[in-house]
Amino acid sequence: MAARRRRSPARARRGRLAALAVGIGVAPAAVVILLAACLPAALHPAEPEGEPLPPVSSRWADTPPPALAVAGADPARAPAVDLVDAEWASRVAAATGIPRRAVIAYAAADLTVAHEQPSCAIGWNTLAGIGWVESRHGSYGGSRLDESGLVTPRILGPRLDGDGVAAIADTDGGDLDGDDRWDRAVGPLQFIPETWRRWGADGDADGTRDPNHIDDAALAAARYLCRSGPMATETAWRDAVFTYNPLTRYIDDVATRANEYAQMAPAG
Repeated sequence: MAARRRRSPARARRGRLAALAVGIGVAPAAVVILLAACLPAALHPAEPEGEPLPPVSSRWADTPPPALAVAGADPARAPAVDLVDAEWASRVAAATGIPRRAVIAYAAADLTVAHEQPSCAIGWNTLAGIGWVESRHGSYGGSRLDESGLVTPRILGPRLDGDGVAAIADTDGGDLDGDDRWDRAVGPLQFIPETWRRWGADGDADGTRDPNHIDDAALAAARYLCRSGPMATETAWRDAVFTYNPLTRYIDDVATRANEYAQMAPAG
């Protein structure tokens, strides 16, 4: 997503709801209830009418030069920082402006899913596009991504209390989002607690699954997107990202940003 089309929670400061979630306002109530139980995000603004779509070339993400793996590293066991070539990560970070620690998380998730589901073809840049739209790679609202991969303070979406957003009663006793009455989207990739319960991952191999940790969140997002099969065509890619947020502009914004990252990234 280009900076001029920012769709993060910052929209709320300009009187618009954030692009974080389920398609409230564009889907029937029954569909909203169904999606709310399985999508990473939880609300979005009404889709604008009459605005032209980006060029076709920006409507899905090409796969960039592959992430470089550390020779001999096992994607089934190694933590993210041990999977990705450090020099490659530094060069991609310098070229794209993505924080180096986020590059490692997105690339490691790409490598892990390529090992688990070779046909998925998700591409680290797709995860980076989503990471930008959802939280500016963990930097929204003054939060910071540290070298361990943890985002602090936590990034929380609005309370899903039905007041202009989906009504999702608490599903985790406030354990993840600090709210024991209503759910809130959590972390750099904005997972609601129930979705994290189903898809939460341990990308840093520390024995815990934390949506506030970018390694865990990126791997969970990759598996979530790949669950329906290969993403190697425009239709398949858009269908997958649609499940993350069923809004045309959101999908186009992710594609635009992901394509920019692919073009900027240096060859292996």
